[in-house]
Amino acid sequence: MKVRDLYPLITTPALFQARDFYVAHFGFKVLFEAAWFVYLSGPAEDGTRGATLAFMSPDHPSNPPGPEAFNGLGMILTVEVEDAGAVFERLSGAGAPIVHPLTDEDWGQRRFMTRDPSGVLVDVVQQTQPADGFWERYPAPAP
Repeated sequence: MKVRDLYPLITTPALFQARDFYVAHFGFKVLFEAAWFVYLSGPAEDGTRGATLAFMSPDHPSNPPGPEAFNGLGMILTVEVEDAGAVFERLSGAGAPIVHPLTDEDWGQRRFMTRDPSGVLVDVVQQTQPADGFWERYPAPAP
């Protein structure tokens, strides 16, 4: 089996506000849009389609019914970037809600979190060098 795409589909009444959030702050483009569904693609360096993400209205006409509208709990969308500090400055300057400050983590990430209009936590991360010995404290489980 060849998987052609894999993306989260978030059910929210704020689908167009979420669309605008990812277009404005992360450079996503709209690949498909209807009155009840938005399908987005992030930028890719090689000209191909990048990461994809979709939003659907709770009163969508598709069958079977469901899922229920996302309530903001239990999901984090991680966006890996080259320079988390620059993205932090741009998003905070543009008024995006910052729910976790720009932080250098011992496990090897520089990160901050925002929340999109649908309630999804967005963890913006940059991979960095972990603190010496950090991962040695967490050995891999035995097979």
